[in-house]
Amino acid sequence: MDLRGKTTIITGSSAGVGRAIAVEFAKHGANIVCCARREDRLRETVQLIETEGGHAIAVRADLTNKDEVQNVVNAALEKFGQIDVLYNNAATLLAIGALWEVEEEAWWNDMTNNVRGPMLCCKAVLPHMIKRNTGLIINMNGGGSSGPFPGAGAYGSSKAALMRLTDALARELEHDGYNIYSVGMGPGSVYTEIWEPQLNTPGGKKWIGDLRRIVDEKRYRPPEDCARASVELIRVMCPELNGCIFAVNTDFNEIARRAKEIRAGDLYQIRMRTKSV
Repeated sequence: MDLRGKTTIITGSSAGVGRAIAVEFAKHGANIVCCARREDRLRETVQLIETEGGHAIAVRADLTNKDEVQNVVNAALEKFGQIDVLYNNAATLLAIGALWEVEEEAWWNDMTNNVRGPMLCCKAVLPHMIKRNTGLIINMNGGGSSGPFPGAGAYGSSKAALMRLTDALARELEHDGYNIYSVGMGPGSVYTEIWEPQLNTPGGKKWIGDLRRIVDEKRYRPPEDCARASVELIRVMCPELNGCIFAVNTDFNEIARRAKEIRAGDLYQIRMRTKSV
């Protein structure tokens, strides 16, 4: 897919990785719909895009609220006439600690933000995409989806659920013959606001102490790396890659070359692999 003239909704684009994706996609000619809870920060993102000659709007929304999500979709269609890409980037990691140490409301709040939010966004854009029989949904992966994330069980559980939603949705769309794709993308270690509670709370220091060393040694990526990788993913997207989960360091030229092998081998997926004895 060529991003020129395409319209992309990017959740959580008020800062961090979401903002970097919005700015990068705009550089490639996409119309950007920025949405998150902090309207003032969203407008900063829009200003960055418009300063470079791009086109963007800001729509404040609580993405766990069905009506507010629908308002984002309506605003996108009113301004740009179509929706080609949905990028579910927004997420929280606030429940830090072992299960017996965290409040159940905080634990479930991360699940709500990280699973219900993307689900509602998918449901809101899909009628439009289905009508046009074209579209791409990218769901942001994160730590804990393919292995345990001690001290951040809610976040890890939410990302595992979101990646399963990603490939289930891909197969559902294929089943009904739609030319609409659903994939996952992992940003790698990126120092953004979501790290602050992990770095500066007693729970974070106890359970995620290695993060401080990563920060002190500057062993993290800039958010622009994920933005550029996402452009490459969109560039090579094809039916064989539907439902797959990729990472920021993926060689997408190699992925394009191996697309049929990837589908045949059910690769780049979260699967239970067992050995016979």
